[in-house]
Amino acid sequence: MERIRTTLVYVLLTLVTAVALFPIGYMLLIAGGEGERFAEGGQTLFPETAGEMPGNLASNLDTVMTDGTLDFRRYLRNTLLVAILAVSGTVVSSAMVAYAFARVRWSGSKPLFMLMLATMMVPFPVIMVPLFTMFRELGLIGTFGPLWVPAWFGNAFSIFLMRQFFMTIPRELDAAARIDGCGHFGIFRHIMLPLATPALLVVALLHFMFVWNDFVGPLIFLSHRDQFTLALGLQLFMSRLGTTPWHLLMSATTLMVGPALVLFLLTQRSFVEGISTSGTKG
Repeated sequence: MERIRTTLVYVLLTLVTAVALFPIGYMLLIAGGEGERFAEGGQTLFPETAGEMPGNLASNLDTVMTDGTLDFRRYLRNTLLVAILAVSGTVVSSAMVAYAFARVRWSGSKPLFMLMLATMMVPFPVIMVPLFTMFRELGLIGTFGPLWVPAWFGNAFSIFLMRQFFMTIPRELDAAARIDGCGHFGIFRHIMLPLATPALLVVALLHFMFVWNDFVGPLIFLSHRDQFTLALGLQLFMSRLGTTPWHLLMSATTLMVGPALVLFLLTQRSFVEGISTSGTKG
């Protein structure tokens, strides 16, 4: 009976994995197709040239990257710049605020922590117009500033995640460090941060995925085509032609999905460890 149950679990997991991976596989399959196959009335669910997919995919990616009207190389650099600045700000600021909530005893910390968590319930459209007005008064509209400056003031979910991780670290380590003469900054720098590496990677990866795929933010705050990110470039690529070149569109989508997917595969062990050890105490 136990063997049957285990087999059913593995079969179910296999099916769920196949369903989850199907969109990525189908995207690569379409990206590796030939343009003629996707002429009006000629598209099929599975391209007949799947065996030639690697060569066609490389050719289609080269076509996208060397497009005369859209500079995808610039869009890629812009996205990387915004992602690096935003992720750095989120990791640094969220870790510091989370340490203050988890380890520093001060009046009003719990009510402020609950108030901070309540901000996660506010949808972005509610604060979209006030944010635009504020950044316009600061003269930052048309720059990358609105896309990464707020990250240096903390992120509610990242702070919550880091705070829960810090709560799992024994306080005896703090006491031992104070005996050796460490203050709060020394404890944070030499004890907390090294132990919190998995949680830091989780925060960095989650925020990187958000910034990398963000479409609304760049659409609102950026005004020049040279500043566009990959998400805006992809939308512009879709709308500039009367018909949709699916093989090139999926190639551009592969260019956008690829870095995030590779980053997750490289950090998946630490990602799973950080998720599994966060929120177990508090």
